[in-house]
Amino acid sequence: MSSIIQVNNLFKTYKIYKKDPGFKGSLKALVNRQYEELHAIKNISFTINQGELVGFIGPNGAGKTTTLKCLSGLLYPSSGKVSVLGYTPFERKSAFLKQISLVMGQKNQLWWDLPAVDTFLLNKEIYEISDEHYKKTLNDLVDLLDVKDVINNQVRKLSLGQRMKCELIAALLHSPKVLFLDEPTIGLDVVMQKKLRDFIKEYNNKYGSTIILTSHYMEDVRQLCKRVLVIDRGELLFDGKLQDLIKEYNRYKLITIIFEKEIKKKDISKFGEIKEFELPKAVLSVKREESSVITSKLLADFPIADLNIEDVGIEDIVRDIFLKKRK
Repeated sequence: MSSIIQVNNLFKTYKIYKKDPGFKGSLKALVNRQYEELHAIKNISFTINQGELVGFIGPNGAGKTTTLKCLSGLLYPSSGKVSVLGYTPFERKSAFLKQISLVMGQKNQLWWDLPAVDTFLLNKEIYEISDEHYKKTLNDLVDLLDVKDVINNQVRKLSLGQRMKCELIAALLHSPKVLFLDEPTIGLDVVMQKKLRDFIKEYNNKYGSTIILTSHYMEDVRQLCKRVLVIDRGELLFDGKLQDLIKEYNRYKLITIIFEKEIKKKDISKFGEIKEFELPKAVLSVKREESSVITSKLLADFPIADLNIEDVGIEDIVRDIFLKKRK
């Protein structure tokens, strides 16, 4: 399988102006302006093959959006090499731009006071899409996203979920080979999140587009991505299968207990880390390899009405990775 995206030793550094507070600080800055360097991306390297749907996860300010902007040609890297579809993105060649698309959940390309279909027609002309291809693609996308009844309404009158669906249509009319999705489900309710996830998965399967998805919702990543890139403070911490990430860092299990009678918190503290204690319920975090033994002891020593053992959630695993790396 051929590599569509290649990133080698990528750096992106910004110069940040620093000023002391107040009028005195402003006067001082006129004479001696101070700067500091901010490394948004630090020496990251990875490759992505054709048809892959890769999750790109990290906290706010980790460098996710900056990386996507470098890959789409919106930003010029400070150093390193980036290749997408054989092109250097920041050269912004027309042939390159016609094969990619960037969708940002917090920014819109639709004309606010016009129906969404007017933006679709504008994109048709910008990307020089033939009438036949435009009609077929539009009909396919409208059916997949179930927005036939709203594309002729003013964008300002659409719900957030409807607008996000139309944003995707506008970004996909030219059938891009590479799609960058930056927080596409942000602000949506759980029902609409699922609908967009289903669409992204179906679109990837049907058209074989290469997709990089960033999201703060771990359910998006879990449902869609077999492979993940984990980034924090501009550094790539993990690149591999999501299941491998879980196996490597998920060294604990959660034991949820419902007690029949009141007990003291200190009585169960010796069994593991208490995550929650609000009688009759308590939640313990225990080492994976010790979970069976501890469960047996709990059942023998305490009056228990119900007990459940489960893996730690992906959100907690990723959070622990960031916390450990920052120490």
